[in-house]
Amino acid sequence: MPIESILAKKSLGVLMHPTCIPGGRVCGTFGRGAKEWIKKLHKHGIEYWQFLPLTPTDSTGSPYSSPSSFALNPWFLDLDDLIEKGFILIPNKENLDPINQNKDEFDFNIADDLTKKIGHLLLQGWSSQPEEKKINFNKWISRNSWVEDYATFVVIREEFNMLPWWEWPQDFKIKNNNFLKLWIKKKSKEILIKKLIQWHLDEQWSSIKNFAKLKNIKLIGDLPFYVSRDSADVWSNKSLFSIFKNGDLIFQSGVPPDYFSSTGQLWGTPTYFWSKHKRTNFNWWRKRFQRQFELVDILRFDHFRGLAGYWRVNGRSKSAIIGKWINSPGRTLLKKVKKDLGGKYLPIIAEDLGVITPDVEKLRNNFELPGMKILQFAFDGNEDNPYLPKNIEGENWVVYTGTHDNSTSVSWWEYLDYESKRRIRDKYKFSENPSWDLIEIGMDTNANLFIAPIQDLLSLDDSSRLNKPGTTKNNWKWKLNRSLEEIEDNIKTFSELGNNFGRTRK
Repeated sequence: MPIESILAKKSLGVLMHPTCIPGGRVCGTFGRGAKEWIKKLHKHGIEYWQFLPLTPTDSTGSPYSSPSSFALNPWFLDLDDLIEKGFILIPNKENLDPINQNKDEFDFNIADDLTKKIGHLLLQGWSSQPEEKKINFNKWISRNSWVEDYATFVVIREEFNMLPWWEWPQDFKIKNNNFLKLWIKKKSKEILIKKLIQWHLDEQWSSIKNFAKLKNIKLIGDLPFYVSRDSADVWSNKSLFSIFKNGDLIFQSGVPPDYFSSTGQLWGTPTYFWSKHKRTNFNWWRKRFQRQFELVDILRFDHFRGLAGYWRVNGRSKSAIIGKWINSPGRTLLKKVKKDLGGKYLPIIAEDLGVITPDVEKLRNNFELPGMKILQFAFDGNEDNPYLPKNIEGENWVVYTGTHDNSTSVSWWEYLDYESKRRIRDKYKFSENPSWDLIEIGMDTNANLFIAPIQDLLSLDDSSRLNKPGTTKNNWKWKLNRSLEEIEDNIKTFSELGNNFGRTRK
């Protein structure tokens, strides 16, 4: 896809994470179900598929706090594809048969167990694979330097019952010491399994990406600004982060007190030592972007304001009340990324929600990046609200009913007080189905791209909500428990409504 064509015309998209796609043994995978989803979008003239980070999750299931910002989530590995291609030989598949079908959520532990079984089966069959496949695997490993660190990191974590790396024995905390090198040799099979899983994930996703390109579907990924403290990224690159060698935080991330919290938010991720990134010509960051653009066409950059400046808090602090705004070299970094990509425009959507200062707007506008508007934030009675449709000026925006962090539109409406509902009804023709009312309002804005979560196309309530910020339980589990054929009428209605506003591809 030529970078110049990004958001060049009115269009539509749907937000659905691959875990939610029906058809997988536990959750959605990089298999047939994902391609069927792309077919449905193509059939109905919907041009964009957006999803969350494709990275492995933390213990709560969040892909925004990953043990690696380069790796892919092993839950996505598609067993049927591996069997069809001869990487796994199974006389019968009884112990791997579908175990989580007809449910509207999946179990992380079951997903982990299935991944372990697949990993061992891949190792069993690896020695008998043709030499050509082994050569391709080794070439991929040599092109992806992050794999070695990631595989080693994950195997050590499993050795110590998933403890964070700063609680490992001393010899394991420091990468590249002699003891660790010997230990890695002893664990060569376990490390090979992790590498094989990542290679197969990469191959399967490449097939999906090529299929999407064939069907003229553009893939929108997601990249968090910060990385998890307990990650291969930090463990193997400590000098790039505000962290001591023993794992203690020098500085940590967060946001200052505001309307929503009198103590601010403390995120607990290390901030960046930008001086070191500058001295290394932003090599780590550029590799990180390069990896993402191998996987997707467009990238939503989460917490975009961090590229202009960030709230830095002492590593020992228990709240974010006391901190300091620190400038980030985002302009320099983005210029280098743009040069690396070689296009006229950066294929990045700036997640610029919340209180945004002029320096953030300037950075976004300097690179002509589309920003985001969330309709659920619009109707507080303030006529100057920047999310109100009438206040969305220009076309370089992506408008959403809500995101993965919001209630579904049905529950959003349900939670509104009587006065708010009355005020909205007086101005807009709201029916008994607020999802479709918000969808129509969004389609009628000036924004070139309108995206709705799949939950809103299906008029679902918060039992299907993907994440509730500030909580760590019962998030990220929802999956679609109907076939794509069963929801095709909803996709068709979305497309036909979009056509009324010139948003559907002919």
